[in-house]
Amino acid sequence: MKLFKLGKAYTSPEEKKRLRSDWALAVLSGILLAISFPPIPLYFFMFAALVPLFIVWNRRSGLGEINRITYLFGLVFSIITLYWVGSWQPDTDPFLMISGVAILFFNPILFLIPSTLFYFAKKLWNKKWIYFFVPMFWVTNEYVYSITDLKFPWLAFGHGLAYFKSFIQIAEFIGAHGITLLVVLINVFVFLLFIEYKENRKINYKILIPVILFIVLPIIWGNIKLNTFSLNDKTIRVGLIQPNFNPWKKWDAGNLSDQLNQYLELSAEAVDDGAELIVWPETALPTYFLSGNYDGDVNKLKTFTRINHVPVLTGMPHANFYFDHAIAPEDAKPVRNSKALYTSYNSVLLFDPNIERVERYGKIMLVPFGERVPFIDVIPILGDFFKWNVGISSWNVGKDTVVFQVPHIVDKENPGLVEYIPTAGVICIESIYADFIARFVQRGAQLIAVVTNDSWYGDSSGPYQHKEISVLRAIENRRSVVRAANGGISCLINPLGYTIKETKMYTRDLLVVDVVLENDLTFFTKYPMLVIRFSYLVSILLIIVFTYRKIIDKVNRVRKTS
Repeated sequence: MKLFKLGKAYTSPEEKKRLRSDWALAVLSGILLAISFPPIPLYFFMFAALVPLFIVWNRRSGLGEINRITYLFGLVFSIITLYWVGSWQPDTDPFLMISGVAILFFNPILFLIPSTLFYFAKKLWNKKWIYFFVPMFWVTNEYVYSITDLKFPWLAFGHGLAYFKSFIQIAEFIGAHGITLLVVLINVFVFLLFIEYKENRKINYKILIPVILFIVLPIIWGNIKLNTFSLNDKTIRVGLIQPNFNPWKKWDAGNLSDQLNQYLELSAEAVDDGAELIVWPETALPTYFLSGNYDGDVNKLKTFTRINHVPVLTGMPHANFYFDHAIAPEDAKPVRNSKALYTSYNSVLLFDPNIERVERYGKIMLVPFGERVPFIDVIPILGDFFKWNVGISSWNVGKDTVVFQVPHIVDKENPGLVEYIPTAGVICIESIYADFIARFVQRGAQLIAVVTNDSWYGDSSGPYQHKEISVLRAIENRRSVVRAANGGISCLINPLGYTIKETKMYTRDLLVVDVVLENDLTFFTKYPMLVIRFSYLVSILLIIVFTYRKIIDKVNRVRKTS
């Protein structure tokens, strides 16, 4: 039997053996990295998971050879960690399944960024020290995956260490991407330690000591922080509502009032337990609630807030309609069978009992395909081919971050005495973007409220990974994070990253929690792009040097032949 590599047959037994070994190492690397991620509590594998891949990189010379094995590694890693993205439930829309499969095969392509940059460095210098560039290359990969219409930077390495609380406390300085850089650097030292031992049959302590220091020092500092950090005395009591509606069935027409009543019943229980702010999940009611067609239900909700002196922060679809095309924004869409235009947003709304106006925020970071068809602005016809049956694949992109001013009664005996709590209301996948969340905190947010609906993905790894990602956002900004999820996991995460209280998946439930409010800005909050900019600057400089060297070499070859 012959083994093929893009048309080239390997007939030599030695070549077959080496190829099988490379495949095995790539698969091993992908598995070790995958089981480092939540909900599997084996995060310690991450500190050496890339070593098998680096071994293959070290003995391969061509760009195609390096990238093919890297793609295999990325495919194994993606399948194990992201298998859930297609949902795979009885009610799942076929479009979501197709998109899920596409992501599994597209995601590994992004890992070709660090492998290609490594190849450039290898061609320029071919020394062992070039591996010290790899951490910057890896951060560049994570950043690139967060800036296009195909953005889905779910598997940043820093997110995988959410269970390792003492180690990740340094995120308040370097963020999740900085932790990625540190983790990959540790992998580089472990790899070099392995190579040195293999070549010389002895341990090189000049390499071993940095490995120990880069792991132990963050742990020591983290433990000191965990034992000395003083939580603020200022708190607000928040009620998190988890209705556990079927995400597919709730979009059926005719059950809006019933759904609203269930929310209000749960919210009333939360108020009875002392809740001063109520948070409902993403797209809590599946309609344009403020469109003018549901005034009775809107008044019912506003009456609830006024009677109980409690604001409601909720995920909700929202649309703006334009009958004058001259004032419509460029991204406005035509209303079917009408001359009017409209924009629609996956939004967060704040119903304040003290004012009539409803404050709004439109989601900015949209899920590729699920909420917005990639590149639809450039190729509008794509919107006709890609659309969920539930009709939520064409949201407009929100214009700006909004920090809600949530009213908080200072004195229960005097409801008119109110202070305002600056609160970030972010939606679902937005919680995975570290620098994006930092923008809300820079604008004064003392509390991060995540409204989400992870019920699309069943009781899989997805909801658990999503919840643990918020641990990093809490630590990076030293802010409490509350999550209100349709079917779970709703929870409170404190500024040290500990989950204080949480719900079970697929239960109708509510949580009432005392949420610590912090004011100080961390180093990361002030400079969230520092590690990223340093990393892609190194990567860009390498590309420039490599390109310049290629041009010079070509010019010299032309001169020699002329």
